[in-house]
Amino acid sequence: MRRAGRRGRQAQEGSPMENGVGQEPGTPELPAAEGVVAPRPPRARPRLVFHTQLAHGSPTGRIEGFTNVKELYVKIAEVFSISPTEILFCTLNTHKVDMQKLLGGQIGLEDFIFAHVRGETKEVEVTKTEDALGLTITDNGAGYAFIKRIKEGSIINRIQTVCVGDSIEAINDHTIVGCRHYEVARMLRELPRAQPFTLRLVQPKKAFDMIGQRTRSSKSPGEGRVTSGKETLRLRAQGPATLEEGPSPFEEEAARQVDDLLESYMGIRDSELASTMVEAAKESPSVAQLARGLDSVLGEFAFPQEFVAEVWAAVCHPRGGQE
Repeated sequence: MRRAGRRGRQAQEGSPMENGVGQEPGTPELPAAEGVVAPRPPRARPRLVFHTQLAHGSPTGRIEGFTNVKELYVKIAEVFSISPTEILFCTLNTHKVDMQKLLGGQIGLEDFIFAHVRGETKEVEVTKTEDALGLTITDNGAGYAFIKRIKEGSIINRIQTVCVGDSIEAINDHTIVGCRHYEVARMLRELPRAQPFTLRLVQPKKAFDMIGQRTRSSKSPGEGRVTSGKETLRLRAQGPATLEEGPSPFEEEAARQVDDLLESYMGIRDSELASTMVEAAKESPSVAQLARGLDSVLGEFAFPQEFVAEVWAAVCHPRGGQE
């Protein structure tokens, strides 16, 4: 009788085990009602750890715990003991200035992050002999706008010192640090013709094997894709990051078309903005409703009506009839 009593006390004092996992001490175990399956406890959020290096060369660091691009830059800066403002942009899975691998709004869980930091500063004088300079502008989400594409045969293409990846720091000594890419594109469009102006540029710091190369980016069906079809960490300009499945082929194609439209109408490329617009268009039964929705959340862009119509058509009536 004494042994049985001891076993009974041990059963009460010890933590009951289920599938090898102990119950938290002090947590009562509620019996399930007869015929009702007890709900499973919520699955713990996985710990997301990413590997990172400085693109021009460094040891490998590990970062975690960020929810947006600015926090990502802070984490990278802490690892390498630099200021977050030194980081111009990041690429995924390559140390090269490859705009097809640019970090946008999503990071695949197996992606390796390379941070491109400030290198030499240079100034160039440009005379605007036609309305378009031939630049496509994007930004890093943390205050720096930079050149994503240079159009062949354009004004800027003829200036050999200007390269893809260069950050635009000032226009005519007017600093643009902190401006979004669409603001910089607007400033450049509004510059008068036949009047020279000065661009102050900061090029990314280069490793020895990259010195002298003038990187260019051409349109590619895969541009803007940074995922491998698996789960991705979606970074948002507002609100916390979320863990999501990778975009469907339809969503990728629609976002690519919208990104092309952004470049045609505004001289910018922004994969995160394109994805946001695709989501808005999918929920809009008409062009008018999409226009109202975009004005409510993205009114600062002042999208023209014909642009909104083309976005709605690209998403809701895709070429080839694929929904």
